Amino acid sequence: MSKANPPTDTLAAYTETTLLGGRVRLLQYAHGLRAGLDAVMVAAGCAARAGERVLDLGCGTGAAGLCVRARAGVHLSGVDIQPELVALARESAALNGWDADFGVADIRDRSTIAAGAYHHVVCNPPYLQAGTWSVTPDTVRARQLGKQVGDATLAEWVEAAHRALKPGGGLSLIHRADHIDKVVAALAARGFGAIEIWPLYAHEGEDALRIVIRARKGRKTPATIHPGLVLHETGTEAGGAWRPQAERILSGAETLDALSGA
Repeated sequence: MSKANPPTDTLAAYTETTLLGGRVRLLQYAHGLRAGLDAVMVAAGCAARAGERVLDLGCGTGAAGLCVRARAGVHLSGVDIQPELVALARESAALNGWDADFGVADIRDRSTIAAGAYHHVVCNPPYLQAGTWSVTPDTVRARQLGKQVGDATLAEWVEAAHRALKPGGGLSLIHRADHIDKVVAALAARGFGAIEIWPLYAHEGEDALRIVIRARKGRKTPATIHPGLVLHETGTEAGGAWRPQAERILSGAETLDALSGA
C-alpha cells in the first residue's frame, strides 16, 4: 500500500462530522452525499474483538473501519484506490488519537493486501450504476460513499476480502436488498459460509432497502436470516425520528447481534 498526503490545497471542501454519538470524528466532503448510515450499520455487523486485526476494504474516508475501532479497540487497516480519500481517513484516525494503517491500493492487485492477515473485513462495495442517480455528480464523492459502481465487480470485492482474511475470518458487508441473490451467490462461489443476513427497513411494512451480511471464510454452517431493523418511527419521513433500537445501534451502544438476542 502507498501512503497519501492530506489534501491541504482543498481543505475548504471538507468538514468534520461525528458518528456513534460523537465517539468517532470523521473528515468528509462538506457537500453532497456523506458517509453515515451504511458505514455505521456494516460496522455494527462486524463481530471483531479487542486486539484483532480489521481491514476496511474500499475504505473511502474510513467511516466503517473507524466505527469498528471505536467500539472494539481493534488494530485497523484500510485500503482505497483514491489517494484523496485515504488522506482524509488518515487525518480522521489522527483526530481520534488512534493508530491506523490506511493506504492506497487497488483491491484487484493481489500484491497490495497482505494475504491471510486479518480476522475481519468490513466492506461497502459500490451498488449503484453510474447514471442512475444525480445527488452527487462528482465521481470521486460518489465512489467514496460506495454508491457508484467502478471497475471492480462484486465477485472481485468478495475475492479481495477472502484473500485478506485468515481461515474462519469474518466478512461484513452492506448492499442493496434487491441484490441479495447476487451477494449470496458471490459469497458461496468463493467458499464463504455461515452467512447471516440482517434486513434494514426505512419503515414498518415496507420492503427492505439494504441488507447487512456477515459470512465466514471456509465455513459450511447453513445461512441465517435474522430479525430485521426498522429505522424510523411510523409516520415520519425517511431521515425522521429513529426507532429506539436503531438509535442504540447508531450510537454504538448495541450491534446488529442484539436484534436476535445475542
